[in-house]
Amino acid sequence: MKPSLQVRLSQHLALTPQLQQSIRLLQLSTLELHQEVEQMLEQNPFLEMEEESPTPFESQPLPERTSASERSASDAEENWSSGSEGGEANGEAEPAVDSMEFGATERDDWENGTERDDFDGIRETPSAGSGAGGDNDDLDPMERSTVAPTLADHLREQLRGMRLAPEDSAAVQVLIESLNEDGYLADPLEEIAERLAGDEDPEARIELLERLQCALRWLQSMEPTGVGARDLAECLALQLRAGPRCEAQMIAILICKNHLELLARRDAKKLMAATGADEDLLKEAQALIVQCEPKPGRPFTRAEANIIVPDVIVQKSGRGWKVVLNPDVMPKLRINDLYALAVKQQGRGSEGGQGLSARLQEARWFMKNILQRFETIQRVSQAIVERQKNFFSHGEIAMKPLVLREIADELGLHESTISRVTTAKYMATPYGTFELKYFFGSSLNTEAGGNASSTAVRALIKQLVSAEDAKKPLSDSQLSQMLEEQGIQVARRTVAKYREALKIAPANLRRSL
Repeated sequence: MKPSLQVRLSQHLALTPQLQQSIRLLQLSTLELHQEVEQMLEQNPFLEMEEESPTPFESQPLPERTSASERSASDAEENWSSGSEGGEANGEAEPAVDSMEFGATERDDWENGTERDDFDGIRETPSAGSGAGGDNDDLDPMERSTVAPTLADHLREQLRGMRLAPEDSAAVQVLIESLNEDGYLADPLEEIAERLAGDEDPEARIELLERLQCALRWLQSMEPTGVGARDLAECLALQLRAGPRCEAQMIAILICKNHLELLARRDAKKLMAATGADEDLLKEAQALIVQCEPKPGRPFTRAEANIIVPDVIVQKSGRGWKVVLNPDVMPKLRINDLYALAVKQQGRGSEGGQGLSARLQEARWFMKNILQRFETIQRVSQAIVERQKNFFSHGEIAMKPLVLREIADELGLHESTISRVTTAKYMATPYGTFELKYFFGSSLNTEAGGNASSTAVRALIKQLVSAEDAKKPLSDSQLSQMLEEQGIQVARRTVAKYREALKIAPANLRRSL
């Protein structure tokens, strides 16, 4: 073959390392972002956490009876404590994040993967003063820990006051260590005895099992009532026995021991036949069972493990609503001035200077990408709030249909960017804290020719179920018909799907005895 030259024109998209980092930071949750920041702080010496410094007013005595001076000092302290970075020489504060505007060129450069290489000044990440106040800005939500005692601590404290023999106390301690977070005994007594006995003779193993059985009775006599139970039936029976004795109590204990499945199915006829109770007595027994706690260890679980820290907060602003960034989730970072000055004096051409300059550039890029991450979250959140104004005034039943493309077209971003922003990011509203994806929902047809949001339909189903007759709960077909009467066309299978998403039991399990 004869060699030849050919000219071919093609296009390809190259993701710069800065753009790759910005995309990765954008899709991280709050917890993952804090972990990323901690990792970067360990790797890059030019990056450090911003520490609160004393205000310029603290070094000078305030004149007496000068309210204006006191107000000035108070205002300066609030600005300083809110995290806005002040100049060390004159104490001037830089603007906070929610008031910091990016130019169109800068935003376009970032979204297109390019950025001007202009870092003459050291830019710092936004401080905590960008959102809803800064009285508690220096308290990192990731470092908050509860001081409430655990279930094991609570039981050990009771064990100290029981004055048991050392052997019995040790056996109870072993059972306490075998409890799960719900307060149930995780392993059978035989397995615990076998593990403790090891290679000992069978008689010693039997003696140990008897001691554990005695220890279990001691454990089950402690508070909270029901702790140390081996299953739900035993847990409920322990709590029922602790109540006042009556005929309904005996029926309730009998149901818990032998007929919990019938109670779950709301089969009143079989329950009356099995227990010999009439309808009124059966209702009294059911009321006693409902009052019991199926998970005795629930009050001792760490509440903070289930707390969601919102990324943005919606506040009332005149006749509308505005979105501010939550200061508690924003990392307070800065460039180490001494290191940056040393690199500048050393020069990039010197030995080792290029490597240090690259690390300094990396730190600045990281801070800039974090700044842009929060700015994008705020923009998207504000666009969502503008589209869902009725929700913030009337609740989820007034939610409108919304898809990612609508927000993407409005902000000039790609749908994938909106998807990253709305995943694992949360918004605090007057009706609670919701993931940003919660405000997006498909549309359902109405008889009037309009559209209804699937979120609003789910809220309507919840209202209909809450107002139903407990003796005659609404079936999925009846719910579908009721929605159709209100002009919303929803199939029975769709109603069943929404009901399951709302964790509402079927009609036969919602029926009262």
